[in-house]
Amino acid sequence: MISVKNKYSNMYMTTTTRNGRLGNQIIRNLAVSLIAEKYDLHVNYYNEPLIRRLGIKLFSGSKLFSNTIPLTDDNYFSIYNCGNLNDNLNPNDNFFQTLPITNLLYTYLHSDQIKSNIIESNPFNARYNANNDLYIHIRLTDVKKHSPGINYYMNAIKNINFDNIYISTDEKSHNIITEIMKAYPMAKIIDCDEITTFQFASTCKNIILSHGSFSALIGYLSFFSTVNYPEYDLNHIWYGDMFSINGWVKHPHV
Repeated sequence: MISVKNKYSNMYMTTTTRNGRLGNQIIRNLAVSLIAEKYDLHVNYYNEPLIRRLGIKLFSGSKLFSNTIPLTDDNYFSIYNCGNLNDNLNPNDNFFQTLPITNLLYTYLHSDQIKSNIIESNPFNARYNANNDLYIHIRLTDVKKHSPGINYYMNAIKNINFDNIYISTDEKSHNIITEIMKAYPMAKIIDCDEITTFQFASTCKNIILSHGSFSALIGYLSFFSTVNYPEYDLNHIWYGDMFSINGWVKHPHV
C-alpha cells in the first residue's frame, strides 16, 4: 500500500473525471464514495467542492495502491461486496445509472444523517412542507428529440393542485416552454446555477421531471415532494434506469 502522505500522480489513486455534466458527475462520485467508505479508499473527486454545497460529503480515506482496476456498471456490486479491496479504481468509463446502483444511491441519500446534512445545507429549507408549489424540469437542447413532449407536461400539470409554478430548462425559447407559459402565465422561469436549482426545486411540494441524470437527482433530493416522471422504454433511452423509485408517479410518454 502507498502512503497517502506521499505525492503521487493520479495514476496511483482513485480519481473521478469530468465525463458528462454535473448530474452524471454526482452519480459517479456517489457510487465511488460508497465503495471508498467501505474500504477506506483515498479518492480525488472531480467537482467535489461544488457537490459539497449540497450537503453531500464524498468519502476519501487513507488507502492508495500501485494497481488500478476498472469499476464498471457490471462489476460494481462484486467490488462493493468483495470484503477486501486492494486496488485503486478507475470509474470514468461508466455512468453507474443502472436500476440497482441508483436505487442504492437513492437509499443512501434518504438515510437519516445524509438527508439531515442535505436539508441543513439548503438555503431554502424553510420551504420544506411549507408550500403548495409545482416545479417542472424540462431538459431539451442536445436531447430534445427524446423529449417526452408537451402532452406529457400538460397532462401532468392538470393532475396537480398548486399555487405557483416554477420551471427550469436549458432552452427557454423552445415551444414546450412557450406553450406552458401561455397556458399558465403565472409560471416563473428559474434561472439559477445548478446547485441552487437542485436546492430550490427539491423544496417544492410537487415535482414534474424530464429525463436524464440532472432531473433524476432533483427527484432524489426532493424528500417531502410528490415526484412525477415520464414513462420510458428501457430499450430506447439515452440515460440510465434512474426513475423506477417506489412512490414516484409515472405518466405516459406521448
